[in-house]
Amino acid sequence: MSADRYGMHDHGFQVPPMPSAPPPAPPAPPDGARAVAVAVLNLSGLGLGYALLRRWVLMLLCWTATAVLLLVALPADPDGVPVAALVLYAVFLAAVAAHGALVGLRSRTAIVRRAPLALLLGLVLLAVPAGGVVLYDDAREEATERMLLDRLDEADELVTASGKQDFGSGRAGYGKALKAYEDLRSDHPDSRAAQRVPTRMKTFYTTVAAPYEDADYCTAIAPLTYLRTVPEAMPSTDLGTLEKWPDDRLATSLYECASRGLASDQSTWASQFGDLLTTFPDSDQAAKVQPAVAAAVTREVKGLSGAEPCTAVERLRDLGSSIADLPGDEAGIEAALTKDAGRATSSADSGTYTCGVDQYRDGDFEAARTTMNEYVSAHRTGKNTARAKKIAIAAEIAQTLPAAGKTLPTTRSGGSISVTVKNDSPDEVTVLYTGPVTGSLTLKACGGCKAYSLGSTLSPGFEPCSGGKNYPQRTISLPPGTTYFVHKSSSSSSSTSSTPATDTAKLESGYIYTECAYTTNSLGSGI
Repeated sequence: MSADRYGMHDHGFQVPPMPSAPPPAPPAPPDGARAVAVAVLNLSGLGLGYALLRRWVLMLLCWTATAVLLLVALPADPDGVPVAALVLYAVFLAAVAAHGALVGLRSRTAIVRRAPLALLLGLVLLAVPAGGVVLYDDAREEATERMLLDRLDEADELVTASGKQDFGSGRAGYGKALKAYEDLRSDHPDSRAAQRVPTRMKTFYTTVAAPYEDADYCTAIAPLTYLRTVPEAMPSTDLGTLEKWPDDRLATSLYECASRGLASDQSTWASQFGDLLTTFPDSDQAAKVQPAVAAAVTREVKGLSGAEPCTAVERLRDLGSSIADLPGDEAGIEAALTKDAGRATSSADSGTYTCGVDQYRDGDFEAARTTMNEYVSAHRTGKNTARAKKIAIAAEIAQTLPAAGKTLPTTRSGGSISVTVKNDSPDEVTVLYTGPVTGSLTLKACGGCKAYSLGSTLSPGFEPCSGGKNYPQRTISLPPGTTYFVHKSSSSSSSTSSTPATDTAKLESGYIYTECAYTTNSLGSGI
């Protein structure tokens, strides 16, 4: 068996070489129009310039930035978008516009080959953010209007809440509401809220003045006085007729409140009439002041003959002094008021006697004594002066001997029974007596006399005024009946007790009586 010999033979075949990579394309020539188009498209905030260059990630970045701005800006707020957010977004838009322009300058991957068309599209799309700004401004203005209307509503609620309180408690709320109304008119005069303020002011005035509508005139004075100051707090609001609205109501309230106070003896009537005459001197209400006080004087003069003459006297005195202090710019009013004041004062003076008699009859002897002494001092020659003196004496006796005050003293004097009053005391002595006849006398001190010891006055044989001394004495004539005596020391330097001594004597015709004054620790007496 033979074997073939194999070998390699060169038949002249050559494997062709692998083709080499093509050379890189030369860089695209700069395209300024495309760069501007990309930049303008990116300024829309939607990253459309990057979409033109097929840079999808950068486009999404623009969308994200715009979405964040919208989240910050919406819903529209009266204060607008925070400045920091606007600045950052503006910087971002400038950056992506610059970056887009730089990339688009030599890019060959633009979707739209015609740069002018892309630029036109970018310019058109710039209307989107511009329109958004306009719409946002409108929304912001509406938000501002709603905010101002809310402020108006808050002020209205303050007025309503304050109106449910007394004026003193609600005044702070009224003040806050006024401040809100004034701010709306001065700071936002063209707003819907500001245009509604004049209507709200009408409600404000009627709410504050509610006591007047309820005829609670005294309570209405303070709020109506306050309303007259409102124009000073509302310079930006044309109040129109509201500016003078409180005047007549305040004048009426002052008059009505003062008139009621005058009738019920309230101490505020004079100041209210004074305010009326000063603030509204030409008003109809001011013209009624003088007739009102004249009627009050007449009413109290009649009261002197009533059940409470002392009350009438006090009121007449108060009326006289209060009327004298009332302002009266017009001569006629001033003269009439002066006349009324004089009539009240003179009636009070003459009524003092009637008051003292009433006090005496009521058993208030201390007050009666004081009143009658005042009357005597003021009316030295009055028709009732003589009796007033006797009533004062009887009242002083009745303070120690109440039985002496059962009857009112008369001006009667003298009698058929002789009573000799002696002073067995080292002190000057005043002897008061009352009964059918009332009077007093004073005896000088006994020069040789001295005070008795208390023990000696208790012995059965004690007899003062029996020592044969030259006792100071005086004899008076008294009618039959019971006479009450009071002896009191009239010496300011007396070292004995100042407690008065008393004696009750039943005088009968046909007898001669002796009344003796002496001192121990206190004055004693015997008959």
